[in-house]
Amino acid sequence: MFRVVTDEVDMPGGNVAKRDYMVHIGAVGVVALDDDGRVVLVRQYRHPVRQPLWELPAGLMDVAGEALDRAALRELEEEADLTAGRLDVLVDLYPSPGCSTEVIRLFLARELSPVPPERRHERRDEEAGMTTHRVDLDEAVAMALRGDIVNGACLVGLLAAARARDCGWSTLRPVNTPLPRRELAPPR
Repeated sequence: MFRVVTDEVDMPGGNVAKRDYMVHIGAVGVVALDDDGRVVLVRQYRHPVRQPLWELPAGLMDVAGEALDRAALRELEEEADLTAGRLDVLVDLYPSPGCSTEVIRLFLARELSPVPPERRHERRDEEAGMTTHRVDLDEAVAMALRGDIVNGACLVGLLAAARARDCGWSTLRPVNTPLPRRELAPPR
């Protein structure tokens, strides 16, 4: 998923400093919006922060050669037992650029339908206790602004989806839009 590296970085003024950071494979997430204007949220325990968090269906870009839109649909199926007839790029983000190269592409999924029971993913480990909820998009934004939702990608996705809806979806991009990921400079 990631590795920690140390680079020597030229600083303004001529000094050289060591900087540790994670080289991360990246992730995709899905703001799944149903026909009633409800967004699909998952509630999942996250051990580093020792609590369950409200999140979007999401996962790593960990299948070699898999297109990002396919990865997003896979995660939606695995975590929410849903598939989507329409997928658009909503927004891209670097959640922790001070310590990680991770980039997350968030998609907006619409025209939702259930995955047939025989094709559903068996959830294990941290996913076994995951629960799925549908929340009105405006209420989800209110939850975010109250501090009930603190997962960064979820916050960004909900606010971007609400804004995109309010703009008549004109801010959405096609699924083949290139990911804004730069190749890493070689270390010194």
